[in-house]
Amino acid sequence: MRLHLLSRLLLPCLSVSALLAQNPTGGARLLVANQHDHTVSFIDPVAGKEVAVTDVGGVTGHEVAVSPDGRTAYVPIYGNSGVGKPGTDGATMAIVDVASHKVVQTVEFGHPVRPHLPVYDKKNKLLYVTTELDEAMTVVDPRSLKIVGQIPTTQAQSHMLALSHDGSRGYTANVGPGTVSVLDMKARKTLTVIPIAASTQRISISNDDKMVFTADQTKPQLAVIDTATNKIKAWVPLPGIGYGTALTRDGRWLLVAIETLHQVAVVDLKTLKVAKTLEVPGVPTEILARPDGERAYVSCGKQVAVIDLKRWKTETPIEAGSGADGLAWAE
Repeated sequence: MRLHLLSRLLLPCLSVSALLAQNPTGGARLLVANQHDHTVSFIDPVAGKEVAVTDVGGVTGHEVAVSPDGRTAYVPIYGNSGVGKPGTDGATMAIVDVASHKVVQTVEFGHPVRPHLPVYDKKNKLLYVTTELDEAMTVVDPRSLKIVGQIPTTQAQSHMLALSHDGSRGYTANVGPGTVSVLDMKARKTLTVIPIAASTQRISISNDDKMVFTADQTKPQLAVIDTATNKIKAWVPLPGIGYGTALTRDGRWLLVAIETLHQVAVVDLKTLKVAKTLEVPGVPTEILARPDGERAYVSCGKQVAVIDLKRWKTETPIEAGSGADGLAWAE
């Protein structure tokens, strides 16, 4: 009788443990900015499906970031064209409540700036947004949602930003000039500009902050910048022109989107060589490695590819909106 009662008492605990084992991400969501649909998809990573869609006002947001508490998403409204191409020039950023999937507020930049990438500085509790037409990083207080300053990049088309983990340094990929601006985020000034190629795209920083990576858009190679010297340390040959990059949680591997080949190249950061490639559906642009180190997600047009980082295998892709690009993780 006592054994039967004990088993009944333990069963709920065992069931909860089993559920947690099956669902390690809990209620986490993957957010996808869909350029062509002017929406943000909310994806359940366990079910592998879209569970909600937010219209950000009938205009295009390319990228998305989420606050550390997982409650708020930031979607800059870029405009209807690609970087450096003629079209409309966005001047706002949509603020989305993650729980309700609703736009709850808008940040006004005051004039056309083509805001592109938001980056949340957890260390200093600031939000940075690349504002291309101002040739600057705009600084936003995420609590008041007020603009509190700018950091000049001294370069056109400062499209993407990589931030050091202590928030002290920023590195922008300046597409048309083919350069990287090195920023002192506290002093809010440009320290130096590093020539890369005739054109460059996307940027990321190693987990130890010692290397920055950006892809040459004219040759199949990846520039590796030494952050101690602010000079190019090495070039990594790629199977095709690279695009978005992301580090794995352990810092050992760099994932590189190869658009024309529909592949993700895996660079071994010990040897600075491509160790393997993985086929993905569609045209890969942005990559996000999940915080638990188990999976990586790759935006691929109308789908998001899923990579098992333990087995280096692709899984069933997840349907998203048209022009799926920017990715963010909320939990």
